[in-house]
Amino acid sequence: MDMKRLFILTALVTGLQVSAATPRLVNGIVAIVNQTVITEREAQQFIEPAIVTLESRPGITRKEFFEREMEIYKDGLNQLVERQLTLDDFKSAGYSFPESIIEDFVQDRIREQYGDRVKLIKTLEARSMTYDQFRTEIRDQFIVEQMNLKNVSSAVIISPFKIETYYKDHPEVFKLPDQVRLRMIELRKRDGGDPEAVRQLAREIEAGLAKGAKFADQAAIYSEGSQKREGGDLGWVNRSVLRKEFADATASLKPGQRSGVIEAPDACFLLLVEEVKPAQLRPLAEVRDDIEKTLLSQERARLQKKYVERLKKKSFVRYFSRD
Repeated sequence: MDMKRLFILTALVTGLQVSAATPRLVNGIVAIVNQTVITEREAQQFIEPAIVTLESRPGITRKEFFEREMEIYKDGLNQLVERQLTLDDFKSAGYSFPESIIEDFVQDRIREQYGDRVKLIKTLEARSMTYDQFRTEIRDQFIVEQMNLKNVSSAVIISPFKIETYYKDHPEVFKLPDQVRLRMIELRKRDGGDPEAVRQLAREIEAGLAKGAKFADQAAIYSEGSQKREGGDLGWVNRSVLRKEFADATASLKPGQRSGVIEAPDACFLLLVEEVKPAQLRPLAEVRDDIEKTLLSQERARLQKKYVERLKKKSFVRYFSRD
C-alpha cells in the first residue's frame, strides 16, 4: 500500500476507536476491508447497471425509486465488501493463477458482454474507466468465482431424500390450476361497421358447425384472431385467466363440446373445448430438476453466508454512513 493510502487508513482506524457505532462518510470512503478502501465512486460504478434498469421501469414513483435505489446501494456495497474479503483470503492462502488463464477469461468476457474490443473501449470511456481497471475488475471476478467454487459449490450435494421432502412440503408450488385447451373463432366489430352483420355471420358459422363443419377449418377461414393460421388453437389456458365471458361459457363443457355465439362489446366469439385438465400436482419426475436447482441455490447461499461470516471474524471491516 502507498504511504498516502496508509496514512488515510491509519487516521481512519484510529478515529474509529473512539467514534460512534456507525461512522460518517469521510473523504468519499464508504467502507474499509482490512487494508483496502472502498470509495463512494467505486460503489456507484458497481451499482450503475442496476440503477439504469431501475430508471427504465415504467410507472415507478419517485418514492419507490429512492427506496429501491437505497436497497440496491446497500446490497452492492455488501457485495463489494464480500468480494474484497474473498480476494484477501485468496492472497493470504498463497494461491495464484497463470496470467494466460486470466487473459483467456478476460477475452471471453469481452466477447460475451461487448462483442469486440472497439465496443468495450467506447463503453469504458463512457464510464471514465481504463482498460487496466476493467481487466483488474474481471480478474477479481475470476478469482472470486474460483474461490466460491472451492469453498461453496464443491461442498453442495442434494440427496434424493431432500428433493422428495421439498416436494411433499411445498405442494402449493407445484399445483397446476384448472386448465382447458380451446379453439376460438373471433369475429371483430369495427368502428362504423354493422354489428348485426357480425352477429349474422357468427350464427351462420354456428349453423355450419352444427351440420358437421370442422371447427379448425372454419376458424382458418373466418376467424380474425391471432391464431387464425393454427385453426384458432389457443393452446392450454388456465381457467383463472380467461375472460369472464369465456369462463362462463365453457365452465360446464366437456372435451369436444363448443359454446354458442358469445357476444362481447368488441367481437363475437365461438369456442371449442378440446381437452380439460382439472387442478393437480405436477408429478415429481417432471419437477425434480427444478427442485434440485432451488435446493442447490439455497444451500450455496447458506454456505456463502457462512464463508463470508468466517472471513469477517478474522478481518477488519467497517462501513461509513452516507448521511
